[in-house]
Amino acid sequence: MIFERGYFSNTKVADSIINESLRQIKTFSASSEYTSKPTVFLSHKHDDLDDLKGVMGLLEKYGAKIYIDSMDNKMPKETSGDTAKRIKEVIKFCDKFILLATDKAIESYWCNWELGFGDTHKYIDNMAVLPIKEKGSYDHNYKGNEYLQIYPQISYNKAFTNMHGKYFKEGYYVEKPANENGIVYITELSNWLKE
Repeated sequence: MIFERGYFSNTKVADSIINESLRQIKTFSASSEYTSKPTVFLSHKHDDLDDLKGVMGLLEKYGAKIYIDSMDNKMPKETSGDTAKRIKEVIKFCDKFILLATDKAIESYWCNWELGFGDTHKYIDNMAVLPIKEKGSYDHNYKGNEYLQIYPQISYNKAFTNMHGKYFKEGYYVEKPANENGIVYITELSNWLKE
C-alpha cells in the first residue's frame, strides 16, 4: 500500500505530544537519556511537514522517540560538513531509520545520502521506507525509485489470516521484501520499533 499525501495529517494526535517531541528534538543528544524508548531517525523533505507531524504522532503513539534534523538546535545555521557529521552521529545512535518517501524526498540529495548512510548502519532489520504518493494519483504513478524496493516498507493492512492459519489484526506493519522463496515477512510496527 502506498499512502496518499495528507493521510497522516488526519491522524489525531494531541498537540501536547507533538510539542513535547519537538522540544526533545531541539536538544537531542546521542546519549543514554533516550534508551528507555526506541529512537527513530525520520528522514524527510522539509516541505513535507503536514505528513511529517502525523507520522511523528503515529510513532510516538507506539512509544518511539523521533529525531528530525530540521528541528535540531545543534545543527549548524548553514548546511556544511558539520551538518553531515551531526546526521551521521544521530543515524548511528538511533535504533531505527525511516524514510518518509514522498516524491520530493526521493528527489532530494540529502534524503538519498541519509538513506545510503542508514543502509550501511541499519539495513535490513532496522530501517524502513514509508511511501507517500501525491493526492489523487494511482499507485503506479508513484515515483518510488527501483532501489527503494530492496527496503522494508511500512503499510496498513486489514485484519487477515495467512495460509498457515496465523491471525494478523488490522494495523500498521513493516513488510520486508520477498526473499528468494517469495516469502514476505511482516511485523507489527509497534513490535518492530521495539526489536
